[in-house]
Order: sequence, then C-alpha cells, then structure tokens
Amino acid sequence: MIKRLMIEGRVQGVGYRASFADKAIALGLSGWVRNRRDGSVEACIHGDAPAIESIITWSRHGPPGAGVRNVTVEDTEEPAPSDGKFKILPTQ
Repeated sequence: MIKRLMIEGRVQGVGYRASFADKAIALGLSGWVRNRRDGSVEACIHGDAPAIESIITWSRHGPPGAGVRNVTVEDTEEPAPSDGKFKILPTQ
C-alpha cells in the first residue's frame, strides 16, 4: 500500500518531520517526509495497511506543539525507496 499525505496547520518548527519519521520507522514503513515552502508537511509512505492507518491517525494530531488543521490522504504510484528506509527530505 502506498499513500501520500499533505498535513496542514502549525506543523513546521515543532518537530513534526522528525516525530513523523520516528513513528514511521517504528511501524516498519518506508518512504519520506519533508517540509513544503507553503508551510505544510508532505509525506509518502509505503507499507502494510494497518501500519499506514496507524500513522495516518497519528498525523492528525502530530507531536506536542503541533496544531494540525487538515490531513489529505491520496493513493499514489510513487515507487518505494530502493533501500527500503524512511527519510527526511529537504524542503521543496
């Protein structure tokens, strides 16, 4: 299963990306997370359905200090990372 998430609200400068990556790794997911110049956070996650549902649920609240306003979840065809890891990518 592959999903792309767009997370909006107070999600930059609060440790959202690092917390998201830690959660994804703990759930055995691969993919990436990054800040976007518009102030949102974007993620692409690959893994089994229960793990993806778990991180989607987590993403709606995020770490302490975050103020998530909206999470958009879409199916995507993006290939899984060749190394099977989860990464924090540079802002785009």
